[in-house]
Amino acid sequence: MALFGTDGVRGLANGPLTADLALSLAQATAVVLGQGRSAEARRAAGKRLTAVVARDPRISGEFLSAAVAAGLASSGVDVLDAGVLPTPAAAFLIADIDADFGVMVSASHNPAPDNGIKIFARGGVKLPDAVEQRIEYAIAGQKLQPTGADVGRIRRFADAEDRYVLHLLQSLPHRLDGLHVVLDCAHGAAAGVSPETFRDAGAQVTVIGADPDGLNINDGVGSTHLDHLAEHVLRTGADLGIAHDGDADRCLAVTASGEKIDGDQIMAILAAAMQDRGVLRDDTLVATVMSNLGLHRAMTARGIRVVQTGVGDRYVLEAMDAGKYTLGGEQSGHVIMSEFATTGDGLLTGLHLMAEMARQGKSLAELASVMTVFPQVLLNVDGVDRTRVADAGVAEAVAEAEAELGDSGRVLLRASGTEPLVRVMVEAENVEDAQRIAERLADVVRIRLGL
Repeated sequence: MALFGTDGVRGLANGPLTADLALSLAQATAVVLGQGRSAEARRAAGKRLTAVVARDPRISGEFLSAAVAAGLASSGVDVLDAGVLPTPAAAFLIADIDADFGVMVSASHNPAPDNGIKIFARGGVKLPDAVEQRIEYAIAGQKLQPTGADVGRIRRFADAEDRYVLHLLQSLPHRLDGLHVVLDCAHGAAAGVSPETFRDAGAQVTVIGADPDGLNINDGVGSTHLDHLAEHVLRTGADLGIAHDGDADRCLAVTASGEKIDGDQIMAILAAAMQDRGVLRDDTLVATVMSNLGLHRAMTARGIRVVQTGVGDRYVLEAMDAGKYTLGGEQSGHVIMSEFATTGDGLLTGLHLMAEMARQGKSLAELASVMTVFPQVLLNVDGVDRTRVADAGVAEAVAEAEAELGDSGRVLLRASGTEPLVRVMVEAENVEDAQRIAERLADVVRIRLGL
């Protein structure tokens, strides 16, 4: 089974993801990413390679990040330990100090017993599949084992947080004075840095989910539990709420009245704002096939083209890089603003969302009205052969559903990448039609693809 998944190496800490694996993975990373012209030039100048290491606050991150640092230093790489910081902060810092690569220890929105290892190349960019495969193969190969003065050093990255905060503040087109926000930090990596940044930008801030103890990350809080945030927004009379996930690469929001605002709506708001300011490259937004039909209609009405990709922020990033586009993301709240970040950044997204509220003097609900959300029903059909999702009978049923919906809806069938199931997604102008058609298609999938 492949070691790398869609977002690094992830699993139960001290289950599949052990300290030994973390150390070996770091050593293999040093071998693979220590190659190339820039690395050789650095060595030729008598300098060691440098890597940034950061983590979220889950308890296993302490021993896993220590193992990563040990593996890198034993391979002759100098390690700058940034401590607990968001994933996008780690990516930014790699580029900011011109490090050779970096490692983030986090399992994002997963529960506390899980953890993960994400590797970024020079410039703070995610690794392509081919490089991940080379690292995987290198685990069983020869390691770098320098001695004496050639081993790497491990030092604290003392100003890591300050660099990241300053970068975020400098990106803002407008201050946030006069706005009251409730921040849900998911007891995660944003707990320390997010409240500080939003206050420095001028906002009044009420904080929840900012008391990480190593075990409570994502536990009833954060972007996967927006009801908790909505309650606090209503109770405090705030203008909005913003929720991060465990490693703060996502941003979801709620309005002053407690309505949930997803990543599609946030992208619609930001795309319109960036188009108005002339910074939306080629009037193009990149989104996945799961994005709501309402987003497509809203963008068409504004003359904005939507480029579609497969599900996963890495595919969004690939399309953005290929076209040099400046905005892309997912319904889940991964929003990428390539002028300022190489990955989804929940703090950056939230700040720019609020900056647009302040600039236009409008509520979040008013801004979100740029897009009408179509009811979306998603059913997971398990116990089926996902490899046969292109079955003729299934395709015929999908064609019938699409003909029934016409321009008023959309159908998407997608095989899971890891489980024996097929995802059936239907959008329609009303939830009853979406539910009825989704259930009908799910029945066809069970009959035609059942194991």
